[in-house]
Amino acid sequence: MTIDDGNKSDITYVAPLLKQYGFGAAFYITEAGMRGLGFGRKKSVEAVERPENFVTWEDVRKLHEDGFEIGNHTELHFNLRELSKDQIRAELEHIEMRCREHDIPVPTTFVYPGSHHSIEVVEVLEEKDYLFARRGVGPEFPDNGQGARGPVYNPAEDHPLLVPTTGYAGPEWGFEDLVWAVEQAKDGKIAVLIFHGVPGLHHPWVITEPSDFERYMKYLKDQNCTVIAMRDLAKYVDPSQGPKDPYEPIQRRLALETAAPKSD
Repeated sequence: MTIDDGNKSDITYVAPLLKQYGFGAAFYITEAGMRGLGFGRKKSVEAVERPENFVTWEDVRKLHEDGFEIGNHTELHFNLRELSKDQIRAELEHIEMRCREHDIPVPTTFVYPGSHHSIEVVEVLEEKDYLFARRGVGPEFPDNGQGARGPVYNPAEDHPLLVPTTGYAGPEWGFEDLVWAVEQAKDGKIAVLIFHGVPGLHHPWVITEPSDFERYMKYLKDQNCTVIAMRDLAKYVDPSQGPKDPYEPIQRRLALETAAPKSD
């Protein structure tokens, strides 16, 4: 389970409920919201970013003290495909520095802002010894930006720095999609879930209502799911193993999909 962007509800609602159920999770921190900046250089249309809607570094430290993973989501949530390697490295190292300042372990896992990834970013992550990095649902699955299904993570195939998302919550992703995602987690495969704010006031297109989130968590508990943070994948997956070409599994899946006969 991964929680992105550092919404205030992470500390006021999400973490307490996860503790109640005994679940692990990784909270991915960026300073874009903390500073009242627009994500990716521009303001949200539906809601202006306000620092009070986001966690503080004191909140982040509390999440760490409560046993949750703190992951790297870059300083300013830019599209990393538009940056040089030096700029990418600086975005990562800023969050690492801030974690050190607050006695939080330096992150070992990463989430691509806006799901924008490239071989250059993968190479920087490898150089910096990150264990796992999560991408989005595409290109294998369509992404309308308001919640979607995606590929299940197959450690036998996928590169650990291009872990796919099996489902991310939003207005067009709901309980039936959660059930579908959980059903994919078999035969050594792992369902990877994304939540943003519960609720997320700055990005309503990926909002999750508290009542829905509680229903989702109860279902995971009732199904006896093992719910872990990204760093804890290392208990089940060897992060040093992966395809020589990180993008080969994605390209192979797309080729198979293209070659598959279409039904009428």
